[in-house]
Amino acid sequence: MSLHPTLQPYADAWTHSIEAISELVQHLVEADWNRRTPCPGWSVRDIVSHVIGLDSEMYGDPRPIHSLPRDLFHVTNEHQRYMEMQVDVRRHHTAPEMTSELELMVIRRNRQLRNESRDPGAKVRGPLGAELTLEESMRSHAFNIWVHEQDLRASLGRPGNLDSPGAYVARDVLLDELPRVAERADAPRSSAIVFDVHGPVEFLRTVRVDIQGRGTVEAVPALGPAASFSLDWETFVRLACGRVGPDAVADRVKVEGDTALTTAILRNFAVTP
Repeated sequence: MSLHPTLQPYADAWTHSIEAISELVQHLVEADWNRRTPCPGWSVRDIVSHVIGLDSEMYGDPRPIHSLPRDLFHVTNEHQRYMEMQVDVRRHHTAPEMTSELELMVIRRNRQLRNESRDPGAKVRGPLGAELTLEESMRSHAFNIWVHEQDLRASLGRPGNLDSPGAYVARDVLLDELPRVAERADAPRSSAIVFDVHGPVEFLRTVRVDIQGRGTVEAVPALGPAASFSLDWETFVRLACGRVGPDAVADRVKVEGDTALTTAILRNFAVTP
């Protein structure tokens, strides 16, 4: 293996999730490919198309030349338009075409990762032409593929892998976003907000908001926090990834503290585009 040790956890997480996705869809009947998923406007086929498209671009393939229909209600901004291209171009593909393309892409990407010798800090091209490091790119990609594995599991009624390697990548990505949640909710300055998450992945974290209103995450519990939230890992992920709104999971989230603040935090909990 020539892959840098810093990158190996992200490669392992991607491999675990992409193989799980391949297994999930391998023997689906045509009707199952059309099932709705937690992603607005996307079916099972659309999520698999998105996953193929993401890995295609990570591999270095050119993006398809394709004109999107004008009646896609779920496409409302440039980021969604960018992501929709790889999806819409495959909307009429058959199940065998989808599984074959997915399998081929997994083979190609596995070969690419085996031969990856670049430094984690090497600059690569990301979505919409953004420039980021190879480590940032692989971390984000491992996170995305695991989240979409969970989308497919939810749609197909096949729960699992909530504690897989990708789940721990997702934990770290989502924890990094918690300060922005507090900031968007206009949390009081010099305050603390506690998140107690239990289940297959467990953690207790405090977001401290300084006198300038900037948040940071600490592993140290806070005494007398302005707000606290206790919820299970799956609900945390679904809220943070915008798969459900707070009203839909109110019975699974225990909140304490100022009502206006807790409401604002839950309203701003989604951190994915």
